Amino acid sequence: MNTIWSDYVQNIDTLYCSRALRFSDRYREAYQRAFQIDGKKKILEIGCGPGALSESLARWYPDAEIIGSDRDSSFIAFASRQAPNVRFLEADATALPFAEESFDVVVSNTVQEHVEPSKFFGEQYRVLKKGGVCLVLSARRGISIEADCISAPSEREESIWERVKPFYLESGQKYEVGRYAMSESELPSAMERYGFSHVSTNYLAINLTPDHPENSREEAHAMIDAHRRSALDAVSAWRRIAPKEVSEEALLELKKIICQKYDKRIQLYDAGEKQWDTSVSLTMVLRGIK
Repeated sequence: MNTIWSDYVQNIDTLYCSRALRFSDRYREAYQRAFQIDGKKKILEIGCGPGALSESLARWYPDAEIIGSDRDSSFIAFASRQAPNVRFLEADATALPFAEESFDVVVSNTVQEHVEPSKFFGEQYRVLKKGGVCLVLSARRGISIEADCISAPSEREESIWERVKPFYLESGQKYEVGRYAMSESELPSAMERYGFSHVSTNYLAINLTPDHPENSREEAHAMIDAHRRSALDAVSAWRRIAPKEVSEEALLELKKIICQKYDKRIQLYDAGEKQWDTSVSLTMVLRGIK
């Protein structure tokens, strides 16, 4: 049983909620134009995490068989409960338990940067049928602007964050987070180097702005709460990565401060007082053919 990623890197609920926003049906047509996989019958998501993308793929391509794989046991258990219509299984991206030429499409989202490239691309090439499509989704630098009621940290917050920052860096190195990240020009070159042809790139901007008039109240609240969850997770992680640096009382104090800030943001939204805070994620969609 492997739960390193869900225990030490990304919280299950938080990751699912943020990905569910980014793979909302609102962006279905944009993803489908970039993917170009209509008519493909067997799709494998590698490193599916808690399953949000696999769940969306099942809606977007109802005639296809969707399989989600991840090496983290807790992610797979969560995904299986969340989307029982999708088959999920534990599997390492560098040693997939499938025969050669098993799939029409392989897709991954923010996985490439954590896996050694020859193994990452090599395994996908191996399990793809001839003429199959490899899709690599990679997060690029986007835009993040917080509302004033959230962005201004107190001296207390700043002093604690400064103490724990080195431990976050150490934890990222320990679990090889982002070790193999590539630039926008390096990624397509790597895909070609490992045997794929007709390589192309596309970029999708996913605009998560609570005050956008097209968003429902429910959607706006979900966007705000996704950031709340992320902030609370960062504080909770201190128990694991820097247990001697911050007391339990300080953790509870900071969590209370965070919740007060996000409660205020929701109050402002409900009162119609627009803040125009935003999170615009830029996703690079790399596409290649075996």
